[in-house]
Amino acid sequence: MTTFAPDSLALNRKLPLWYQVSQSLRASILGRCPDDPLRLPTEDALAEHYGVSVLTMRQALKELEEEGLISRHRRRGTFIEPSARRGSPVRLLGSVDAIVAQQSGERTTVLDHGPAPVPAELADHFPGLAEAVVFRRLRRDGESGEPTNWAENLVRPEIADRIDVADLARWPMTKVLRDAVGVRISRITDTVEARLADPETARLLQVPLLSPILHYTGVTYDASGRVVDVARIRYRGDRFSFTVTLETEERTDPAAD
Repeated sequence: MTTFAPDSLALNRKLPLWYQVSQSLRASILGRCPDDPLRLPTEDALAEHYGVSVLTMRQALKELEEEGLISRHRRRGTFIEPSARRGSPVRLLGSVDAIVAQQSGERTTVLDHGPAPVPAELADHFPGLAEAVVFRRLRRDGESGEPTNWAENLVRPEIADRIDVADLARWPMTKVLRDAVGVRISRITDTVEARLADPETARLLQVPLLSPILHYTGVTYDASGRVVDVARIRYRGDRFSFTVTLETEERTDPAAD
């Protein structure tokens, strides 16, 4: 039987391996095409694919099972749940793949894109740059079609010229920059704050004006320390919560390699 083919993953040894694997696999599952197989490879095959132990892979799969994205059946295997609700928590733990996972799994419409002046509040991120290329996208729940969030990304023009807009209808900007364009991402800094819906946000997300939203700002740096992208995402306050997981140095992960 044909099995689902997850994306590859470059592991960061400073973070729990099971978490990185679970987030990478989560992003692959939520970003899959409708006709992709639902059956996952075996634990052994997945462990080999990600370069981790079977115990680490088992812990990663347990995380996805508890979230309701997969189901595991003795002797039959592990399957993607086609009707699983696409995750609502905004969860951050210092991994690029975690960011990709958070932004995956919804139907995305590219509203428009083109050059625009760099806003004054973001000028410090783009010194000496008068214009950036702005990509605006609306995301909807994969089942109900209800708007869940809308995003705008300000990207350096020389990098934006290499972006295939069609890729943004399937993948998050972070994945497009890293995997399609080839940007070597060194870090992403995240800020999440509570705000009130402005007229544009209220219209796009179909919520009352001045209703609460979660406003996410993600600043992406390349290997030279230069800002290549600033993402501003407005999440519906009635659909998302904000969760941060902090790992202590004393914690021992028995499933980690």
